[in-house]
Amino acid sequence: MAAAAAAAAVGGPQPPQPELPAPGLALDKAATAAHLKAALSRPDNRAGAEELQALLERVLSAERPLAAAVDSEEAAAGGGGGPGAAEEEALEWCKCLLAGGGGYEEFCAAVRAYDPAALCGLVWTANFVAYRCRTCGISPCMSLCAECFHQGDHTGHDFNMFRSQAGGACDCGDSNVMRESGFCRRHQIKSSSNIPCVPKDLLMMSEFVLPRFIFCLIQYLREGYNEPAADVPSEKDLNKVLQLLEPQISFLEDLTKMGGAMRSVLTQVLTNQQNYKDLTSGLGENACAKKSHEKYLIALKSSGLTYPEDKLVYGIQEPSAGTSTLAVQGFAGATGTLGQLDSSDEEDQDGSQGLGKRKRVKLSSSTKDQSIMDVLKHKSFLEELLFWTIKYEFPQKMVTFLLNMLPDQEYKVAFTKTFVQHYAFIMKTLKKSHESDTMSNRIVHISVQLFSNEELARQVTEECQLLDIMVTVLLYMMESCLIKSELQDEENSLHVVVNCGEALLKNNTYWPLVSDFINILSHQSVAKRFLEDHGLLVTWMNFVSFFQGMNLNKRELNEHVEFESQTYYAAFAAELEACAQPMWGLLSHCKVRETQEYTRNVVRYCLEALQDWFDAINFVDEPAPNQVTFHLPLHRYYAMFLSKAVKCQELDLDSVLPDQEMLMKLMIHPLQIQASLAEIHSNMWVRNGLQIKGQAMTYVQSHFCNSMIDPDIYLLQVCASRLDPDYFISSVFERFKVVDLLTMASQHQNTVLDAEHERSMLEGALTFLVILLSLRLHLGMSDDEILRAEMVAQLCMNDRTHSSLLDLIPENPNPKSGIIPGSYSFESVLSAVADFKAPVFEPGGSMQQGMYTPKAEVWDQEFDPVMVILRTVYRRDVQSAMDRYTAFLKQSGKFPGNPWPPYKKRTPLHPSYKGLMRLLHCKTLHIVLFTLLYKILMDHQNLSEHVLCMVLYLIELGLENSADEESDEEASVCGPERCHDSWFPGSNLVSNMRHFINYVRVRVPETAPEVKRDSPASTSSDSLGSLQSSRRPKVLQRENSGTAQVFSLVAERRKKFQEIINRSSNEANQVVRPKTSSKWSVPGSAPQLTTAILEIKESILSLLIKLHHKLSGKQNSYYPPWLDDIEILIQPEIPKYSHGDGITAVERILLKAALQSRMNKRIIEEICRKVTPPVPPKKITAAEKKTLDKEERRQKARERQQKLLAEFASRQKSFMETAMDVDSPENDIPMEITTAEPQVSEAVYDCVICGQSGPSSEDRPTGLVVLLQASSVLGQCRDNIEPKKLPITEEEQIYPWDTCAAVHDVRLSLLQRYFKDSSCLLAVSIGWEGGVYVQTCGHTLHIDCHKSYMESLRNDQVLQGFSVDKGEFTCPLCRQFANSVLPCYPGSNVENNLWQRPSNKSLQDLIKDVEELQGRPGAFPVSISSETNLSKEMESVMKDIKNTTQKKYRDYSKTPGSPDNDFLFMYSVARTNLELELIHRGGNLCSGGASTAGKRSCLNQLFHVLALHMRLYSIDSEYNPWRKLTQLVEDMNSQLGNEEQQAEVPILYHDVTSLLLIQILMMPQPLHKDHFTCIVKVLFTLLYTQALVALSVKCNEEDRSAWKHTGALKKNTCDAEKSYKVLLSFVISELSKGKLYHEEGTQECAMVSPIAWSPESMEKYLQDFCLPFLRITSLLQHHLFGEDLPSCQEEEEFSVLSSCLGLLPEFYQTEHPFISASCLDWPVPAFDIIAQWCLEINSFTERHAEQGKALLIQESRWKLPHLLQLPENYNTIFQYYHRKTCSVCTKVPKDPAVCLVCGTFVCLKGLCCKQQSYCECVLHSQNCGAGTGIFLLINASVIIIIRGHRFCLWGSVYLDAHGEEDRDLRRGKPLYMCKERYKVLEQQWISHTFDHINKRWGPHYNGL
Repeated sequence: MAAAAAAAAVGGPQPPQPELPAPGLALDKAATAAHLKAALSRPDNRAGAEELQALLERVLSAERPLAAAVDSEEAAAGGGGGPGAAEEEALEWCKCLLAGGGGYEEFCAAVRAYDPAALCGLVWTANFVAYRCRTCGISPCMSLCAECFHQGDHTGHDFNMFRSQAGGACDCGDSNVMRESGFCRRHQIKSSSNIPCVPKDLLMMSEFVLPRFIFCLIQYLREGYNEPAADVPSEKDLNKVLQLLEPQISFLEDLTKMGGAMRSVLTQVLTNQQNYKDLTSGLGENACAKKSHEKYLIALKSSGLTYPEDKLVYGIQEPSAGTSTLAVQGFAGATGTLGQLDSSDEEDQDGSQGLGKRKRVKLSSSTKDQSIMDVLKHKSFLEELLFWTIKYEFPQKMVTFLLNMLPDQEYKVAFTKTFVQHYAFIMKTLKKSHESDTMSNRIVHISVQLFSNEELARQVTEECQLLDIMVTVLLYMMESCLIKSELQDEENSLHVVVNCGEALLKNNTYWPLVSDFINILSHQSVAKRFLEDHGLLVTWMNFVSFFQGMNLNKRELNEHVEFESQTYYAAFAAELEACAQPMWGLLSHCKVRETQEYTRNVVRYCLEALQDWFDAINFVDEPAPNQVTFHLPLHRYYAMFLSKAVKCQELDLDSVLPDQEMLMKLMIHPLQIQASLAEIHSNMWVRNGLQIKGQAMTYVQSHFCNSMIDPDIYLLQVCASRLDPDYFISSVFERFKVVDLLTMASQHQNTVLDAEHERSMLEGALTFLVILLSLRLHLGMSDDEILRAEMVAQLCMNDRTHSSLLDLIPENPNPKSGIIPGSYSFESVLSAVADFKAPVFEPGGSMQQGMYTPKAEVWDQEFDPVMVILRTVYRRDVQSAMDRYTAFLKQSGKFPGNPWPPYKKRTPLHPSYKGLMRLLHCKTLHIVLFTLLYKILMDHQNLSEHVLCMVLYLIELGLENSADEESDEEASVCGPERCHDSWFPGSNLVSNMRHFINYVRVRVPETAPEVKRDSPASTSSDSLGSLQSSRRPKVLQRENSGTAQVFSLVAERRKKFQEIINRSSNEANQVVRPKTSSKWSVPGSAPQLTTAILEIKESILSLLIKLHHKLSGKQNSYYPPWLDDIEILIQPEIPKYSHGDGITAVERILLKAALQSRMNKRIIEEICRKVTPPVPPKKITAAEKKTLDKEERRQKARERQQKLLAEFASRQKSFMETAMDVDSPENDIPMEITTAEPQVSEAVYDCVICGQSGPSSEDRPTGLVVLLQASSVLGQCRDNIEPKKLPITEEEQIYPWDTCAAVHDVRLSLLQRYFKDSSCLLAVSIGWEGGVYVQTCGHTLHIDCHKSYMESLRNDQVLQGFSVDKGEFTCPLCRQFANSVLPCYPGSNVENNLWQRPSNKSLQDLIKDVEELQGRPGAFPVSISSETNLSKEMESVMKDIKNTTQKKYRDYSKTPGSPDNDFLFMYSVARTNLELELIHRGGNLCSGGASTAGKRSCLNQLFHVLALHMRLYSIDSEYNPWRKLTQLVEDMNSQLGNEEQQAEVPILYHDVTSLLLIQILMMPQPLHKDHFTCIVKVLFTLLYTQALVALSVKCNEEDRSAWKHTGALKKNTCDAEKSYKVLLSFVISELSKGKLYHEEGTQECAMVSPIAWSPESMEKYLQDFCLPFLRITSLLQHHLFGEDLPSCQEEEEFSVLSSCLGLLPEFYQTEHPFISASCLDWPVPAFDIIAQWCLEINSFTERHAEQGKALLIQESRWKLPHLLQLPENYNTIFQYYHRKTCSVCTKVPKDPAVCLVCGTFVCLKGLCCKQQSYCECVLHSQNCGAGTGIFLLINASVIIIIRGHRFCLWGSVYLDAHGEEDRDLRRGKPLYMCKERYKVLEQQWISHTFDHINKRWGPHYNGL
């Protein structure tokens, strides 16, 4: 092969080549390359090869200033140019040489043509968005790039999008990892067949050049690396080297992207051992090469690795050349010199480095050669490249290069082997690294690509001992952080555990290694090897035992712990990841009978490890007090494999169980945890701080429970089913420390527990027993039943969203286990048990997610309180489930009161666990139950309803699981035992229930009431001795298989517990403790105890019946139901008993007892026949209050509270209603015009602060609470009906030309070009953008009260959501957000009534009045000269209004600060508010009625304030447009003549609505109704004329001339002035005199509408033109005079409004069709005034015909404003925008956002686009929405609202299939548009209610 020849040529010393030009000369690279290529193509290419070598030697010489640049700071800082330039040059050469003289680009294209693109293999880094499809994936780690995902067909699959954490690669085309059906179109074709063979000469140069190039790279890496000094981390230096190498590595990366042909060349180069040997051996003369080889050896040595060749130094006999595998071995203890033991060497070696005795681990015999953890030998470029990659801590570029090569199969195998070879080295580097997080991610990025492939994993396992290496490396890693265990016997413990405080555990540094291990165990072939290999299992159990007992908690008894350590989370994470997940991985391969052997292996080594552990901690039989560890991974391994063995492998349980003694030991620690849980919940560990509660919660939390509490309880169930039941029960009560409580006496002493904890510990013990006996998770339930039970439990606690359910249901942590979240079974079970509640909106605006809620039949039959208790993290969830259950029963009418938890039938037990039920049939338990029933009946203290509930539950369980009476062994035992035992005769609950107990001897304190009794002579005392002796033989029979020691242990405990039971009748207070636990102090017997004998004469049955009486509060309340209805005994499942309270429970139990035995039935009847003695009277002391009536008291209190709340709510409601009603006087007092004499009544206001009512006066004004905000909603109206869509392709763009704001802007600037500025500013309105909108909640307050309120807010240190300094506050009454107070104008309603009366003046007189009133300056009831409080407030509120919007939205005049500006701004504020109200009403007034904001409108007050200020600027009477409207000017030409000064705006160009507001605000307030009507009539004539002009321009020449003639004929008829035809013809003839209609030529034709105009369409056009004005005017009239608006149909809106405004003459008959012209009322002869108006236009169009036409007011057809339309599927938005570059900074933003109003793409929080300290979103919100911005955050799918200086997260309008948001796209499920939510968002935007509805606001400090 040519490459080999080339390499040989390099081997010898190379003389310098004279014939090549000196490097200084400019070489024609291409020519040289072509020449060399030709030379090499010859058959004898020796010469060419040598020539090329020489060239490369020189070009790629490592004797370059790189090392210097790195070594010395100055070089790098000063002139990095030197090396940089040389690098460039070298790369150029390489490219030329590869291309062999051609162009490099063409070469790349040529190579790509030969790419057999079977695999995608695209490599990505962290944060890349990729996809995972579970339907198509074979490996759980499968992932696809977006392109392949969208090209494939995944409809209906279970896929999600995710953000890569560590990076990854696309698996498309790899059938090992995913099913072929999921491949995309590009990778479906197996293309190897049709791709031509690669021509030899194409890649020939590459084969020569690349080895040198890679060697050169390695030399750089060698030289750049300096061993970091001990103290200084050298990241800086390393990064510098890497920066210098950036171009080289990128070059290699580009080569890999050329496709398969180039990759196979690279693979050859990287794996060829000969090349490597020749180039890197460091032999030969080249000093530089020698130096680099030395550096390499130093690096190896410093990494604690040796190079096997240096025999002399390291004394290794022979280099193990045959293997490139890293052979593995034990742990380099403290010195790192301990060798591995030979596998034959069985004795334990004591490798104690201060860690106590520790077994060395024997490894499997497959490790033949005796190399150690520390040998590395590199044989190829690939191996050394990986070595440096690790050394440099996995630089991203290198990782990407190495991964990009993976599609090449040969490379993949070689690289995987190399990776395994370096595994130990990786672990060492990782431990030392400062950036372990980044490094972990990069390691996993690589390993997940290698180990997810089963075939590859199997191959490496076989050839390179992958498993040995992994286990050893893990063990070695954990060894570094071991400490001595303090569990049990602190001094002598030999056990070591990991220290959870160490960085290794705290920072999860171990997870890359553990995750690799879990990954390879998921492959069956690998897992089987592991389970078959005994040596590995031993090592692994050794590893697991490091975690056994870690993070030990010791209960603080005196003061609170100083420092709460948070290490517990590290401990839980470590057990879950390092122990439990590998365990689940192994379990998933033990599913069938054939795998029994594996289970036996694991169980065997697990038990051995446990035995070792018990020995190491010196454990005998008593756990040390006040200690608990939640970590028992060995116990849990054992339990889970047992469970699997019975459930799936049909193993006989007893064959894998140890002897009794071991079982007793096994149960102690899990039981200790259960007792500690109860202690923690009883606040006994409160001095240990919150973290102990955290541990108790984590232990049962959904991600941990099936690896923690479930195996523990299962193990206890197994122990209970195999041990003596009396022993087990006694152990439970002893662990829970409540033995002393179980006495018949009413008082007792507990030596180990404080009185206040007794009740909750007793509840804990009983609850534990109930769970132990009723839980069937591992005792016979199928997977689907388990899933169903889990789901029901979670849904009963609360309604859940789909994702939270997935999260809460403990799934098997191993992904390959079969139950995958979202799998088929999950969905089917969910639909079976729950109903879906669609997402809803509450009126407050808070948005609900889609929820699942249990079906009724689930509550009825499946609600299982036991499961709920087991799964609740917070105790309140149990209460929540019970409350929901209660509500269900009430609602469905099943039970009205407070029910008890229902008793649920259980799944049948698996036969292997039948022994568990013996617990229910042992005397010990029966004695406890009897005692507790008695105590409850006698009202002893510290017992609760919960205790009774659990006692009854246990009795019922016993009855359900009883054996047949006859067959019970105890029943047939000989007589003596029965008579000896004065408690119960046998052990069967059914028969023991009826057994009467007469007397009990108790020991009580002398103070107890029992003492006073004389004991009767014939007491049947419980003689201890006889009882013991009768027991002993039986024990022997039962235990004869065990050893003597076992027997004594049992007997000891049993004897002790018999004493305890009798001490429960306080017989003996001293307890003989077993000798073994010498450190337990013997509790001192209290001297004041005395013996008393209680007469009891009760049986369990009689106690139950009495309890029934007690609970029901009636004597003789129980009557056996079967006496009436014998059927009940035959058919016992009666629904009436299934739900209810304690009474129901007692009845149910008695019925079951009667069913099970005729004797019981008889006895129950007997008891009921006897008249029951009265229940002992209740002594109501403080302590006794705690008993059963507590629940009733609670209920009553609840009812009282509810009543109070309801009363309060109704009061509040009526108060709110009255509060809302106070408002402007004009709105509220009905205008009774008929009243004979006017009532003098002033408007009265209530101040919500001081509560006083009164009028608003000059010196103490009242004000309305208002919110002023700038708004651009009006400006967003568009004139087309098609809603704008959000752009989702490059072609779609949104241009703002057709928005209302843009059109008005253009108009104003056009006017300003041609006319006088001051006149322009009166001809239009502004405020379409940045107009000020005023809204109120309708509450009033005194302005001085408000000031003091603001003062108090300012001093209030609490963080409010608003800024008081900006004047913001919340209304003191309704808490609505506000920022100003609008003064109410003082005035009485009298003048209002007078003002309303129609006077009979003629129109002419009224016109004169108006003119006079306008001319009267400051003719205002309040004289401005005298500064009153009121006028000051008016001024300050005006200032507020101005400051609400930005200056650019106020100043439109050419001369800044001119008064005309303010004038324009003020009447525009009125216009903005009227227009917005119109929009809120839906754009028309058809609905009529009061304003939608009715009571909350503040327009009246606003008008007063504006009018007051407008009148400060009087208009020159000459310029007052009123004159032009109402008078004929004699000399028109004199006005138009002078060209020099700019003319005024022609009246026909004026905006009529603006004129209306100017006229009205210039009048003194309050306004006279007649004057108002007069102004409207006059303006209507102008408006109508404008309509006619617009119409005339719209139609074409023929129509115009036709109309001109038809109208002219009728000009002299009587009502010519009211006929639009006549008027239109006149307008046309007048305007024809000018040039308006000229130049229509060609380009204007487009404007002319082709339709023929009929009289109807013309009439409609004229009406539509006038309607906007009529609407605004009607609204104004409604606000000023309080008249209601009539409602009407859309088509009659015009006529209704015009008659309401008084435009229609009274006598007008509604003829059909309605003619708009009949509303005209001309103040002067129509034709004259029209002629005058047209003249102005003509004189303008003389010069500017184009503009003249453009300025004519076109018909204004603005549609309502809308947000942009969004696509149905969120993915379309996401794919387009998340990679889109920002138009400002041309980068892809980290947090892209898009504005939903105008579609602008912005960088959220991007510093790149910051301007003057404002980030882009804030800036855009000011420009687009005058301070209000609505942005969709692309990467989070959430909408964010910016309002001024605050912002809030609004929520998402995209929901998944289950109606849930997916904030931050964490779940990555497909999201769909929720139309209702978007509607709500749009509504809040249009109605400006963001501030009121959204509650969580915060300041954004301009940083968004």
